[in-house]
Amino acid sequence: MEQRILFLKLRVAFSFVALPLAASAVTGMQTVAPGASIVYRPQRWEHVSGREEEVQLPLIYQSRSAGKISQSSIPVMSTGSTFFARWTSVSAATGYRLDVSQQKSFSSYVDGYRDLDVGNMTGRVVTGLSAGTKYYYRVRAYNAAGTSADSQVMVGMTASGAGLIINAAFDSTITTNPNSMLIQSMITQAVSIFENLFSDPITVSILFRYSTSDADGSPLGRAVSDSISVVYPIPWNTYIGALHADATSGNDARANASLPATALSTNVSLSGANGRAIGLDTPPGLAANGNVGSGPGFIYDGIVTLNSSDPFQFTRPVNSGNDDAQRSTEHEIDEALGLGSHLNGGGSDLRPMDLFSWSSPGTRNLTSSGTRHFSIDSGNTDIIDFNQDPSGDFGDWLSPPCPQPEPHVQNAFGCAGQSSDVSAGSPEGISLDVIGYNLATPAPTGSASLVNISTRGLVQTGDNVLIGGFVVSGTTAKQVLVRAIGPTLANFGVPDPLQDPVLDLHNANTSIALNDDWQMDPNSGKIPTNLRPGDSRESAILTTLQPGSYTAIVSGKNGTSGVGLVEVYSMDNASSSQLTNISTRGLVQTGDFVMIGGFVSSAPDGSSAQLLIRAIGPSLAQFGITNMLADPALRLIDGNGVTIAFDDNWRDTQEAAIQATGNAPASDSESAILARLSPGSYTALVSGANGSTGVALVEVFKLR
Repeated sequence: MEQRILFLKLRVAFSFVALPLAASAVTGMQTVAPGASIVYRPQRWEHVSGREEEVQLPLIYQSRSAGKISQSSIPVMSTGSTFFARWTSVSAATGYRLDVSQQKSFSSYVDGYRDLDVGNMTGRVVTGLSAGTKYYYRVRAYNAAGTSADSQVMVGMTASGAGLIINAAFDSTITTNPNSMLIQSMITQAVSIFENLFSDPITVSILFRYSTSDADGSPLGRAVSDSISVVYPIPWNTYIGALHADATSGNDARANASLPATALSTNVSLSGANGRAIGLDTPPGLAANGNVGSGPGFIYDGIVTLNSSDPFQFTRPVNSGNDDAQRSTEHEIDEALGLGSHLNGGGSDLRPMDLFSWSSPGTRNLTSSGTRHFSIDSGNTDIIDFNQDPSGDFGDWLSPPCPQPEPHVQNAFGCAGQSSDVSAGSPEGISLDVIGYNLATPAPTGSASLVNISTRGLVQTGDNVLIGGFVVSGTTAKQVLVRAIGPTLANFGVPDPLQDPVLDLHNANTSIALNDDWQMDPNSGKIPTNLRPGDSRESAILTTLQPGSYTAIVSGKNGTSGVGLVEVYSMDNASSSQLTNISTRGLVQTGDFVMIGGFVSSAPDGSSAQLLIRAIGPSLAQFGITNMLADPALRLIDGNGVTIAFDDNWRDTQEAAIQATGNAPASDSESAILARLSPGSYTALVSGANGSTGVALVEVFKLR
């Protein structure tokens, strides 16, 4: 006998402005006996978060707009259910009518796309389509005098869509907005991140809006964004059994092993999308006005509204006074997919994320008192702390003051001018993985690996260019993305950024790839949206490399100089090969012009990595470097900005342990730190003792 399940409506909101939450009474959820009629109990749960340093914002934001952007520079992105139709403007036209068909002859039309008036726009995201399908479109221009003949037939193609599909729909608050193309493009880029990350063969329908009010007309006030979702209370054993059956990754295995033997609540309240991801019958149930129900019209899993009174910027890099619209959009998509905590709405039934809330190893914390952290190994590894500030969402992350060293998508309180994206290794990606979504390319289980390395330094000419080296270890080829960043650094307050970086990738003494302007790279279209440089003058090379040693040289076009950033990303987690050694040589000066090396250690099983970090100076003389840094000092900083180790002269503290690695520095005045580090982001800062300057090398070795 089929058991019919009660489902609720959940509302959550995301704001960059700190607001108190009004207290409200919350009634408990009903269980429904087999064969009983469905009872709908709409329940709104709201969360807000804030700019911790910028609470006193003006109520009028027009002066903070992103400014006009050429339509030709708007990113064009396809997803599994959309493509971006573009056409050339016609002089004197006041609007355009759009036809879309699967036949070049237009013998039939895609629903809703026959003679569609799109206004005076030269582009439109076409939605509600089939994955991996070719479509044809044409337009007609019109004005008061009449309508033109059909344009030439153009072609659009949806992405292959082998896994998760997010069917994005846009209501009139977006399609009639003057910035409609920018808004649609931004949302499409956000959607593509999730579709590329997860392989679940389900379709999630989300309606996107841009308004000062919620879907039902409720004012958003100063909340930056808002989402409404359908939530189903699933019996504990049903949910746990489905979660175990759905496990595919190392994250899943560790997380499931930490689940309790006895129920923590009668039900687990999960979103409709999350339920379908683990094989449950939890259909969409929202109408466009936010009402909950079933049948025709109740077609959405979630409704996301961006507050049109907020100083949103729809392109990146984001100016210092603006909020990143894509980050807010990803935040709300996370909520529609199932992230959140029961603490926001009261009641006794837990949300999926609550099952991984700990105060210390072996001790759960399901309350808003004390501290809580997200962990998938029974509290032993603190992946990230949960927010406990009642003015924000208890399902979001604890947020440091602005500017945040790690402005995660789900931080409870955001900061203007900062951006981030969901990724497989981000706390959001890990969370979605363990509550039931399957990573498209699960990272291998086992030991930790370096997945991202970067170094910022002053780029000059000759011996003073920035040189990044890395080693691919293993027996199989590995795909990597190498980037040279310059102009974008200005958005983070870096003075004198390199205006036009050139990237030259070498194998031994041979140049194997050269790039100046990333969009000119043959594989630029395959670079994930969240890793595309923010400025067209920046460089990137996406390539597959055999095991070996490689060098990335960053110089300024036409001999220019400035501060640059060289980065290497591991793109192929399925490969058994790993990045095991990184090094960057550059000119170390003082203040903002010291050398800053960053790296990310990742481990699907949460294991730590034994790393040796070195700062080399005098030894460079044997390689013909005459202006080497005579006495380098090394500082290791964690993702929270806390110094966890410092060394000036490697023999001072860890001499025996460093010698035992076989990689001790050759000069006593050089520095080294041997550390076992948990998964996360770290920074190695190299400066000269007593303010000295010169060329230095910062290195990170992953030890076996």
